[in-house]
Amino acid sequence: MLATTDESHCKFVADCLRDSGLWRLPDVEVETGRLWRISPSLFSLDSSFVRMLERLGYAIWSFYAAVNKLYLSGEYPWVNEYLDMGKPDSLVEHAHMNYQKRLLPGVIRPDILLMEQGARITELDSVPGGIGLTAAMSITYGRCGQEVLGGADGMISGFGAMLSAVSGMDNPAAAIVVSEESADYRPEMEWLAAELRARGRSVWMVRPEDVVFTEEALFIDIESQRIKLDVIYRFYELFDLKNIPKSELIAYAAKKKRVVVTPPYKHHLEEKLLLALINHPMLEGFFLREMGEEGFSLLREIVSPTWVLDSRPVPPHAVISGFQFRGEAVQDWRVVENATQKERRLVIKPSGFSPIAWGSRGVIVGHDVSSDKWAEAVESALANFNSSPSVLQEFHDGKRVRVRYYNESLDDIVEMEGRVRLCPYYFVEKDGVNLRGVLATVVPLDKKFIHGMLDAVMLPCKVEGDA
Repeated sequence: MLATTDESHCKFVADCLRDSGLWRLPDVEVETGRLWRISPSLFSLDSSFVRMLERLGYAIWSFYAAVNKLYLSGEYPWVNEYLDMGKPDSLVEHAHMNYQKRLLPGVIRPDILLMEQGARITELDSVPGGIGLTAAMSITYGRCGQEVLGGADGMISGFGAMLSAVSGMDNPAAAIVVSEESADYRPEMEWLAAELRARGRSVWMVRPEDVVFTEEALFIDIESQRIKLDVIYRFYELFDLKNIPKSELIAYAAKKKRVVVTPPYKHHLEEKLLLALINHPMLEGFFLREMGEEGFSLLREIVSPTWVLDSRPVPPHAVISGFQFRGEAVQDWRVVENATQKERRLVIKPSGFSPIAWGSRGVIVGHDVSSDKWAEAVESALANFNSSPSVLQEFHDGKRVRVRYYNESLDDIVEMEGRVRLCPYYFVEKDGVNLRGVLATVVPLDKKFIHGMLDAVMLPCKVEGDA
């Protein structure tokens, strides 16, 4: 690495990403120029916050385990009713199959907003994008001599260790299967697979139609060689199964234990409304028993207040738990349709199992739309409750942070004030749930959504005080 100045560091990062084919973002088409702003240095997190992040991974994993047990036991039928709404019977039946009873996601990524005091989890993702991009950026900043949180090679080694853990094999033959709907992520998954192969692992990125089915096993053909698969990393959404070639055959092979599929075919672990369960008073005792006091308390403290937009009548003696409007308890969500702009610091999101349920698609920020648009969004969410539930969350401004980036027109490093989303990546490995990298996305203060964009600065993180 020959670059010695901040400007040359930024140019080096951009060149490496271009050479890797990763200078791109989902849903964004730019032939030339940049796709986001590049910082010469990593985003600093203080050591106490990093220690919390390291504990958080196991807390989230134990929450997934608790929800899985809650759902499969049927102990609280209303929970199953929420999670099964709009799902095909075949998927619900598959979720209950014994072969995958204890299987949980192998990669976990929460979306975390930094606040003036503490932080807030706004979403959990068990089929996260950005693994390859974060891995490539971590390696590149590491080559610039910077101490990346999780290690420069942490994302790649973590993914490989996860495949070993889920298969019970040192070097399983694995295919990262990326659907057409998720095609924008193919370059980063192809890069990730190539990097894993360069480290001696047997991993390939393929399309669903590339998988060869037999009664004995699943295979892929690589350079005229037929390779028997031990693991399929499922990078496609369950709502899209009917459009994915051979998805039924992959599910059948998993059921017959011919291959391990991760994340498992469990729709009940891929809904935003899971966040509404963590603070539900009826479930407090259950989660406390299953998760332990430390993990349960940590998650309750950091998860953003979330409610299911349930259109059903509330009994006269009951209210919607934990929600108040104009200082009073609420029995019907329709009261918020008349909220003023100041009162509309609320967000509506599709819970899941929908093409508009990932990224910022389908998200309505109350104070960013007209009163008519807001009322329409509330009414639409309630009308679609039985087929596609939505959730309501408080809107969080987030902490103001300052970050430096390279300005091409000035050929200089400038500073920007913005708000940040942190995406820590946890991998479930044989020795535990390990934090292997954190991607920070900083957007200008006038942006309501925090995601990769032209005006965003995207960068890995470090522990404050490290080089």
